[in-house]
Amino acid sequence: MSGLVYITGASSGIGQALALQYYRAGWRLGLVARRTSDLQLWAQTQDLTPARYAIYGADVCDVAAITAAGQACIAAQGLPDVVIANAGISVGIDSAIFDDLEVMRRVYATNNIGLAATFQPFITPMLQRGSGALVGIASVAGIRGLPGHAAYCSSKAAVISYCESLRGECRPYGVKVVTIAPGYIDTPLTRENRYSMPFLMQPEDFAARAFQVVNEGASFRVIPWQMGLVARLLRLLPNALFDRLLAGRPRKHRQAE
Repeated sequence: MSGLVYITGASSGIGQALALQYYRAGWRLGLVARRTSDLQLWAQTQDLTPARYAIYGADVCDVAAITAAGQACIAAQGLPDVVIANAGISVGIDSAIFDDLEVMRRVYATNNIGLAATFQPFITPMLQRGSGALVGIASVAGIRGLPGHAAYCSSKAAVISYCESLRGECRPYGVKVVTIAPGYIDTPLTRENRYSMPFLMQPEDFAARAFQVVNEGASFRVIPWQMGLVARLLRLLPNALFDRLLAGRPRKHRQAE
């Protein structure tokens, strides 16, 4: 299978790895990033054929800009077969600190409203066509709340629930909604973490597995599978035991740190 894939957050990390995975599989690319010059340089470095990709500049926090990017993709390249809402941020917060409430707002604006706005231009055309896949990148961190991760964990829990709701709405029309929850992936978002990261994956390994998951049309998948087992165990732990296990765990860096 090959076609057109549209990916947000394509200038680094998971998004960049997904773009290269799809390109090597013969797909055309619609790539979205704030830093379009960086993305263009990367495309040239990788010797991507210009006729097989297009770059759209948009910040997913800007609803007007990201929906316009989706509409521009449809006009220039056609309706994608796969849309991957990958753009996201991870910042630690302390809810006792007033300034961190604004950080939390920005996390939600990116990880949640930005994801919904990414999908919005494509939903009705896909439903009318009767095919397509909308892929939301969540996180294992959305399974349970971790100290210092209140904004990120809650935003990714919302991604999981949002995609589940959307899946029920789209299923009768032949459009798939796929939720992928990465574990720890070696990206700029994770390299400053000050705690252990079990089963750390390289972005290209994650992208290869995610590509398979989307092609299979799975509704929800944790990558790697080992983190899926860990996530199930964490979900089953009684609160008292879960809290004791996390006592003293290093917290995510706050923006001010």
